[in-house]
Amino acid sequence: MTGSPLLVVTAHPGDFVWRAGGALALAASRGQRAVIACLTFGERGESASAWRAGRTLEEVKDIRRAEGEKAAGLLGAEVRFFDAGDYPLRETPELSTALIDLYRELQPGLVLTHARADPYNMDHPKAAEIALQARVLAQAPGVPGPGAVIGAPPVFSFEPHQSEVCGFVPDVLLDITPVWETKLAAMRALGAQRHLVDYYTDLGKRRGVQAQRNSGPNLGLPATTLAEAYQRVYPQVTTELS
Repeated sequence: MTGSPLLVVTAHPGDFVWRAGGALALAASRGQRAVIACLTFGERGESASAWRAGRTLEEVKDIRRAEGEKAAGLLGAEVRFFDAGDYPLRETPELSTALIDLYRELQPGLVLTHARADPYNMDHPKAAEIALQARVLAQAPGVPGPGAVIGAPPVFSFEPHQSEVCGFVPDVLLDITPVWETKLAAMRALGAQRHLVDYYTDLGKRRGVQAQRNSGPNLGLPATTLAEAYQRVYPQVTTELS
């Protein structure tokens, strides 16, 4: 393994695939450990096809767990489900403690989570709030729990479904062209939300065009580039502007 682990904190199983699947696959391709903290199964709010098919709550959870595990495996990542319940996702002391423990166990070098606003899905900003709070608490020596306190891993918000109405302004475009087919396979594993595959394929192409236009002479990305968009939560610390 190379590099510190990548931690992705996501509300539902599909979220880590649509929005951060490329980042996860790139990390895995470099031999970096990639771990997904999936707070719910998306059983109530993001499993409409299963409910229309007459499935029970436990059956829906089983379906979404299987899809999430398959998608994570295709991306080369580990997934841990917290089964915190969705629509609405609520923070509990138990969930907060479990996530703090995970931060301290992994000592992540980078954290990805949702944007902090999404008028279409209340679970997404709640997951971001929980992720950011747990990161701060995991840094505090006075907060009990196993393992050493963490440092200050950079946090990036991945792109919400409709960025225009979520106040999401990307300041990082990640070239995921080398792992695009891996991400596509993971997207296709999400049978409960198969209608989103075309949407996120188109988005990858659009962000790729923007990445190519902004890449400059050093990268010189081709017109066939595919990309994911991210927004920094905390300032970048550097000794040189680039």
